[in-house]
Amino acid sequence: MLQPKRLKYRRQQKGRNDGIANRGFTIAFGTYGLKSLNNARLTNRQIEAARIALTRHMKREGNVWIRIFPDRPVTAKPAEVRMGKGKGALDHYVAMVKPGTIMFEIDGVPYDVAVQAFNLAAQKLPVMTKLTIRPSAPESINQQ
Repeated sequence: MLQPKRLKYRRQQKGRNDGIANRGFTIAFGTYGLKSLNNARLTNRQIEAARIALTRHMKREGNVWIRIFPDRPVTAKPAEVRMGKGKGALDHYVAMVKPGTIMFEIDGVPYDVAVQAFNLAAQKLPVMTKLTIRPSAPESINQQ
């Protein structure tokens, strides 16, 4: 599972996740990208499940880049514990995703394989997504 090696502070406040992505919104490594269309907090398990779905459909051909990282700790109190007595223990890590963020990129596979792989990966994620193609790719000229 993805998680940070070390943190300055073990517990963080929840914070806000509004607005659109002002970084990480262009395809940087691959030819095809999976873009988020709304806000979400993706857990490390959801990211890993989507990655496995991608690589299995691609039959381990081509390359996969994960452009998001779960670096935000989330705490939880045990069930049936009364209020108070401090903040709960660390439960899992999440990645804060805004609309427009490229979450995954792939390269080295045909267009139809990329579409099907991203559809399988998108089913594992709690966000609406969209397939994007690098503008300089030969497939993007055919799609317009």
